Amino acid sequence: MTRPVRIGCGAGFAGDRLEPALELVERAAIDFLMLECLAERTIANAQKERLADPARGFCGMLLRRMEMLMPALAARGVRLLTNAGAANPRAGAEAVAALAGRMGLSPRIAAVLGDDVLDRLAPDLALDDGRRVRDLGEVVSANAYLGAEALLDGLRTGADIVISGRVADPSLALAPLMHVHGWAADDWRLMARGTAVGHLLECAGQLTGGYFADPGRKDVPDLARLGFPFADVWPDGRAVFGKPAGSGGRIDLRTAKEQLLYEVLDPRAYLTPDSSADFTSVALHDLGDDRVEMAGGDGAPRPDLLKVSVGYRAGYIGEGEISYAGPGAEARARMGGEIVRTRLGDGFEDLRVDLVGIDSTHGRSWGNRPESWEARLRVAGRARSAAMAARVGEEVEALYCNGPAGGGGARKYLREVVGVASAFIPRAMAPHSVVEIRP
Repeated sequence: MTRPVRIGCGAGFAGDRLEPALELVERAAIDFLMLECLAERTIANAQKERLADPARGFCGMLLRRMEMLMPALAARGVRLLTNAGAANPRAGAEAVAALAGRMGLSPRIAAVLGDDVLDRLAPDLALDDGRRVRDLGEVVSANAYLGAEALLDGLRTGADIVISGRVADPSLALAPLMHVHGWAADDWRLMARGTAVGHLLECAGQLTGGYFADPGRKDVPDLARLGFPFADVWPDGRAVFGKPAGSGGRIDLRTAKEQLLYEVLDPRAYLTPDSSADFTSVALHDLGDDRVEMAGGDGAPRPDLLKVSVGYRAGYIGEGEISYAGPGAEARARMGGEIVRTRLGDGFEDLRVDLVGIDSTHGRSWGNRPESWEARLRVAGRARSAAMAARVGEEVEALYCNGPAGGGGARKYLREVVGVASAFIPRAMAPHSVVEIRP
């Protein structure tokens, strides 16, 4: 195929907006749509949900997305790849197939399996922070980052919709490029270029001005109608990025550079299951009219090991918040925090007392400033038991009648925490497979 493949990204995280994906399908003439929906904690929480109900564990918004998208995908022949299967891609694919049947549609659906390696996780396996798996307590999930080859096998079945669990984010774009252009998995230059394309696309609206806007310094038009990006990618890996005409946002060198370096530790060796990509060899050119060209890019062989995200039960977090306003608000809020800290005493693994908007981000070391006339006290503590953690919110709420003057708007929260750690395993420990699902 000599013409470029056009790939759009319709989601950059599990809770992303819905309508920009439909806009890409209906108005951008894309060939493939990728929906990137997983963070490490997202899949750990999904594993916890799956433990409670074996029919669940896929992303909560998957069916809402597919109900909206499937008619347009079918009408325009657009193929979709998503990791929204999370902890249970087979159940997610079966749920999508059932939904399609109710809608009178009959897409071919493939579920990509094999990232769940919990039953192969050795207790003495070293984690990247120096601990061992056995040190974590109750482990609830272990998901290896699969690469583009797993998704490619899903596309080779002829599936219209490919649903996976944990795969590397850029692989969602790389797999269609390998499929259409015939790229070999050991062509490290092309693997790196496809990885760079996928990395620029994977966070969706971040390439078009989301997470970029800073009024007066980096202005972005019409963020309320932010358009999501697509890329035209040629057989040699050259790509031009754009967004639907008339949509909000912007694409230029600044948005592209910020996204290219987003979450990159070493730009000379960006490691994925598919390659070691050298982003310093990538050249970006502003073509105007919300179009940026990516050229060049080189790479080295992929790592021998796969990263594994390990989720474990890490106790409970209790939180409490209350506001103070008027003269002396900051001092009264600090007093309230000290009262709560004193009453809670020991027994918490972590305890934070912050004034939101004053010292919750920078601490107290960011220079002289005027005394605030409003302050939101937030206290959060992590404990092994739910009952202990619940005390945090209870003590903050008790400040109504037992603390400084003028407190109001108290709220309290309690939630279980799924901790996340990382390890590495040989590729052979995470073989993938593909299951075809019919409506």
